[in-house]
Amino acid sequence: MGHSFFKIDNKETLDKLITDSKAKPVVIFKHSNACGISSAAYREMEKIEDQVNLLEVQSARDVSRELADLTGIRHETPQVIVFRDGKAVWNASHFDVKAGAVLKALESHT
Repeated sequence: MGHSFFKIDNKETLDKLITDSKAKPVVIFKHSNACGISSAAYREMEKIEDQVNLLEVQSARDVSRELADLTGIRHETPQVIVFRDGKAVWNASHFDVKAGAVLKALESHT
């Protein structure tokens, strides 16, 4: 444990991550500091060895809205979205945010 996350706090960072997904899958984890379910999901995401990009909805609401608009995926927290080739290819929310499921999604889109 003790995994550090890469924080997304502006649209430029989000755009760069989506561009980066053309080379490899990118994980974006939307997290709420005020939600118990999100805290459990946070602990699950700490198990991921690959880079996890953290979007804290309280501090980056506009980026969270932008992400929902770009993907067409309804905003929820906690939520994980995997991008590949500039598109959202997998997502999960609430109790479905599990390290094993995210790892499987990454494997299938490598």
